[in-house]
Parts: sequence; structure tokens; C-alpha cells
Amino acid sequence: MTDRAWFDAAKGDIPQWAASMPKDADGTTIDWDWVRSLDLAHGVGTIPESTPQSIHDALKADYATRERLESIIAQCNSAFMTDFDRFIGSYRLPRALAYANRRLNDNINTLLHLGEQQHLWAVSRERRGRSTIAVLKPYSGSGPSNDDQGMLDLSGEAGGTSAGNTAAENSDVKFPTTVALDDVQDRTAAILDARAERRKAQRFQKRAGDAAMARANLSGATSPGGAALPGGAAASGNATGHHPKPDWRDAYLPGRDVDAVMGIDIETTGIDPARDYIIDVGFEFMNMASPRPAGEPETYAYEQGYYAAGDAYGQSRLAFGVPPENAALGNALIAKLTGIDVRGRSSEAGYRLFDEWPQAQAGLLARLTQQPYVAHNATFEHSWFMLNVAGYAESYRAGRITIIDTLPMSRQWDPGAVPTNEHPYGDNTLDAYAKRQGALDSAHNERHLGLEDSHIMLVAMKHHLAALKAQRKGPWGSTGRAGVGGKSCGRKR
Repeated sequence: MTDRAWFDAAKGDIPQWAASMPKDADGTTIDWDWVRSLDLAHGVGTIPESTPQSIHDALKADYATRERLESIIAQCNSAFMTDFDRFIGSYRLPRALAYANRRLNDNINTLLHLGEQQHLWAVSRERRGRSTIAVLKPYSGSGPSNDDQGMLDLSGEAGGTSAGNTAAENSDVKFPTTVALDDVQDRTAAILDARAERRKAQRFQKRAGDAAMARANLSGATSPGGAALPGGAAASGNATGHHPKPDWRDAYLPGRDVDAVMGIDIETTGIDPARDYIIDVGFEFMNMASPRPAGEPETYAYEQGYYAAGDAYGQSRLAFGVPPENAALGNALIAKLTGIDVRGRSSEAGYRLFDEWPQAQAGLLARLTQQPYVAHNATFEHSWFMLNVAGYAESYRAGRITIIDTLPMSRQWDPGAVPTNEHPYGDNTLDAYAKRQGALDSAHNERHLGLEDSHIMLVAMKHHLAALKAQRKGPWGSTGRAGVGGKSCGRKR
């Protein structure tokens, strides 16, 4: 298939999903006919006239569409991974929905900014529960909005005319500047909090049921007193005597036979893979035990001149773009964090979008399946690959992908990762971990670019594993894992 024919193929999968996933993440019955009616390739957002009420109504409609889409997307991972009979053959429908949702989110942010330009409201970005949302307040003649997403000046600093200029700005027509705000408030935080509370209640019910069974000696019949948890505190081998509790992330710990790995780090325009874009990918290879392959170039010029390639090889950095609507809005937070200004990364400036570049996705997938890949807080990269890389979800479910995470290595095995009031589980950022393991000196900080962060992560991992082996700790402790370790799915029939 070429171009965007995959959207039609994705819609062709709807019967499979409808049979396996009747409800979304909020327990609402999914209207699959509505999903089938969406123009995923060309946009699901509303383009309004320039009147205040039209802008208000378009924003209200877009918020409603985004809520419906995201509640479906949020349920897809669970449905796909628990489809043990393999009735759902492909993950391309969730990828197509996420593709459309990203453009819809750009449209929402454009409408928010357009409303500010017409003095319909003032926008502030506020942390509410589990997310940061746009809060609309009556316009009061205040200055620029407080906007964690950026909302940079649209005066054309990146070239061209300002996006979002309207008839109201370019004529003598004066529109009323009051519209209702109660029905155009971002409900993301409330939705996520309610969803989390439902999951919490479900976990509580499960624990209560398990405890009741144990008291009835139904489970105790085969494991009196309860079986010891695998990978528990005794398995951590922390040299300080501090033993973190077992954690679900422990499944991503390496085994004692880990060797050739690929370290990877991505930079994005935000934290939500269904709303934001991948703009930078960096990866390199390193052997944790065997010698560096002969014939590989011995030097590589990282952005940081004080980095030495050492045992790393096969370095690569990839730059990707964003749609024109996203570039026009800018992103001050990401520009400050990474140095990447998305205003210069428009697809109109020649940058390819990762979610529109099948060859780039295929090339990355080929590398991800060749050996274990390593990331710091790897569930972040994993969630982005699920909704951006064609074939990744299918390969992961089939057991062809193994993921190792240096975050639980820091948390469980690093003597310096002791709990404090500021860091109840220890300071396990990549910056702190790399400094404790001698991969980054105290005078410098994590760069927040894919390749550079991949490099210090792998150097830290190799130093850490060498120390653990010498101490017979970690993977070499009494309960350490054989093999390469990491998280991978078992094959199902």
C-alpha cells in the first residue's frame, strides 16, 4: 500500500475490534459506525468561521470528539494484549486513531489561541491531578497566557505570515467578546482521575477476593503462607542495605547474560503519544560483556565535546517534523528543554513527520527487534512506539521485542538511590543515575537529546553492571536472572 491507503486498511479491522472491545476505557459502549465515518487521513477537527460563537462551537465539538477518540485509544492496548486467541490481527486501527487525534489536538490548540486573539478568553495551563490542562477564563486585558505548551508569538518569527489571523483582526468588523466558557473547558484531568479511581477500586476488589480465598485455604493449599514474590527485596542486592519493595518495573531488569543491546531515547513535543509528535530519535549500540565489534569506527562526534564514544558503536540521530499548525503555535517548553524549536520543524520546511514515514518506522522496528533495546523509563518509549511504529505492537505481542530499563536498575541496585523526602524512591532520573555511575560529571547535566542521552545511559549501565558483577549483586545475586533478562511477551497460540 502507498501513501495513506493504510487508513482504509485500518478501518477494515473495525469488525475485529468491535467483536473484542465493545466498550471504551470509561465503560461506554463504542459506536463503531461513528469511528468508521471519521476521515482519519484528512482530519476530524472542525474549521470554524471567524465569529466568536463559531469558534466557541468548534472548540466544543473538537473537545467532544477528542474525548471519544481518546477513550477508545486508551482501551486498545489492554484489548490487544489480552487477545490471546489472536482475533485482532493488527494494531493499525489504534495508530490511525492516534494519527487523527494528534491533528485534532493541534486544531484545538489553534482554536484556543484564536479565541485569545479575539479576546474571547484567556488561557492558562494548569496542573490538575494527573495532567496539565487548558483552563479558560474571561478575558481581562491581561498579558500573554501562562502556557506550558509554548503558544509562542505567531508574528512570523519562523517566516511567513502569522497563522490564525482572522477577519476580526484585519478589518473594522467588531465582534462581541463574550461567549460561554463552562461548556468549553478541558475535561481531561477529570476523565483521567475518574478512570484511575475505577482502576483503584478494581485492584482493591481483586486483592480482597484473593485474601478471602487465602483465608478459606483455597490458595494456601498449594502455597502455605503465600508464595514469596519473585524479584523481591532480597533479590535487589542493594549494597546499602536499603531494599526497595518489589515493583512492576522489575520485569525490565537485565539478566546476568545480557550483552549486545541498543540504547534509545526519543524527544517529543509533549508527554502524550496520542496528542504529541516524535521530533528526535537517537540510538546507539554497546556490548555489556563481549568486546566491541572489530571494524567499527572508534570515534564519534557527539554534540557534547566531552563525551567519548568508548565502547559505543552504530550511533544514529534522526530528526522529524510537525504539521504546519503545530509549528505555527510553537512550543516554548520543549525549545527550552531540548533546544529544538518546532517553529523551524514544519513539514512545509521539508521535515518528514515520523507518523507519516513508513520507511523510517520500518527501519527503526528492524533495529528494535535485532537485540534487546534499553531506555530509561522504557515504558515511555514503548507507549510511543505502540502508537507510532507500524508493526511494533504486533512484534511486541509476539515476543520478538525485549525491553530493558535502567530506571529500575537505579531504583533497585544503585546504592546512591536512597529515599529522601524529595525523592521517596530515590533520585532515579537519568541525570542522577548517570552521575552516580560515572557516565556524566557533576559539572554537566543531561542534554535532553536522543543520542546524547542514549550514550550516557549505556555508559552508566555498563559501569553499573561491571560493579554489580564484581560484588556478586544484582543479576549475579542469589536470585538473579539468567539470560538477557528484560521484559518480553511469551508467545501465545
